[in-house]
Amino acid sequence: MRTIDKRLDARIKIARVLVARAPGLTLPFDARCKSRLAATLDTGEEVALVLPRGTVLRDGDVLVADDGGLVRVVAAPEAVLQVRAPDALTLTRAAYHLGNRHTPVEVGVDYLKLEYDPVLADMLKRLGASVEQVSLPFQPETGAYGGGHRHGHDETFAEDYAVAQKVFDEHHGHAHSHEHGHGHGHAHSHGHGHDHSHGHPHDHDHDHDHDHDHCDESCSHGHHHHAHR
Repeated sequence: MRTIDKRLDARIKIARVLVARAPGLTLPFDARCKSRLAATLDTGEEVALVLPRGTVLRDGDVLVADDGGLVRVVAAPEAVLQVRAPDALTLTRAAYHLGNRHTPVEVGVDYLKLEYDPVLADMLKRLGASVEQVSLPFQPETGAYGGGHRHGHDETFAEDYAVAQKVFDEHHGHAHSHEHGHGHGHAHSHGHGHDHSHGHPHDHDHDHDHDHDHCDESCSHGHHHHAHR
């Protein structure tokens, strides 16, 4: 059995005719993320894939076997969701929420593509995007899966979605941002004014407790959210 243990640098120029004649190694995305794999070439030959850990193969990569033979990587068609939107903002929001889930996503000029997941499909539809289940090669952005990807049916989905939506609204919802900013500004000014000008310790303690509770709430929430990442 031949061992495939090297991937050629993309900057190395190889004659197209040599690459075209090389047998293909057709693999889905999950298999292309494995550095140790028993696989079968398109010719029916069984090979052992032994590459440096962390290697993620992409469609078109050229590999070298231990006997010097070339092998061409082919991204296999697989069940994916192809996401489109009526406008750029909706597509951007969809990408934002998927990024919050650490989901591997292939980004095109006017589409997003991700592994099939019915719960994520529902979320994307609620955001106003159109979602179609298709069978196509899948090549997500490099590094998108570095933290390990999670599916929409994970137990933290509802919480993560709510937090992501809140962040979006705070940054893009003018009315909410104005109210939020005004509340903080008033509490800060009021607390310091009473403490330094009139010296009412009771009022100062009240304001301090209020601020402390608010911090505890936001900090504990943030910590909980981070723990599930």
